[in-house]
Amino acid sequence: MTTSPTSSNASAAPPLFARIIAVVAIVLAGLCGGLIGYAVMDLQCTDGCTTYAGLVGVGAAILAAGGVAIVAVLTLRAMSEWEAVEAARADDT
Repeated sequence: MTTSPTSSNASAAPPLFARIIAVVAIVLAGLCGGLIGYAVMDLQCTDGCTTYAGLVGVGAAILAAGGVAIVAVLTLRAMSEWEAVEAARADDT
């Protein structure tokens, strides 16, 4: 069985390196958001309420990681579409 020159086994997934960078960015944003949320709440509280500061830190970490995750997913989708368009243009020529 022969394959036609126009068929390709290219995956629609973005490159592995780009996905790894996206995961690292999400984790880093979560850590930074958590630290900032904890620090701000810890400064606002005068009686040493570490429980509330911890809860605010966790909430801030979730929000920061979620925001960066949305941007990362949109970026990876755009990369995939860009590569698909470029592959289609290369096949046309």
